[in-house]
Amino acid sequence: MRETKWVSYLRVSTGRQGREGLGIAAQRDAVAALVRAQGGRMLEEFVEVESGGNNERPELQRAIRRAKVSGARLLIAKLDRLSRSASFLLHLRDSGVRFVAADLPTADETVVGIMAVIAQREREVIAQRTKDALAVARRRLALEGRKLGNPNGASALRKAAKGNHAAIAAVSAGAERRAEELRE
Repeated sequence: MRETKWVSYLRVSTGRQGREGLGIAAQRDAVAALVRAQGGRMLEEFVEVESGGNNERPELQRAIRRAKVSGARLLIAKLDRLSRSASFLLHLRDSGVRFVAADLPTADETVVGIMAVIAQREREVIAQRTKDALAVARRRLALEGRKLGNPNGASALRKAAKGNHAAIAAVSAGAERRAEELRE
């Protein structure tokens, strides 16, 4: 019998979560427990700090390529760490990449399809809760004669004289990194 090969993909949504490392550590523990239970060996681990709503994730793409090329199974701690987009999960399911979620190790293609739709619904609900909370904040501020956001407007942020050098440099560096990732 052939040994099972694994490629893990771990993701958190924010830089703060990435710096604290607790979310990644918990995912790593869940992945390691599944590998111990099912056997095989871990070929490589891919870690990313990126929103689950962004399906253009370089580390995820690298993990998928590595799994396909090596005949490994893509292993994630939780299905919602992969994506909350039903079309993305269904496309991945249909692409030939074999993947397993440590929180649902026995899930077959039908279950993954159902979970994909539920995960997308969760994303929509989260977005609506955020919009509702912002609407409440805007109403409260309006009663005080104030508005949500920077009182000087976005143009004030663009002026280098206002001390926005670090933000401009960070955005530029991010754009350059993204361009480099897409170069191939």
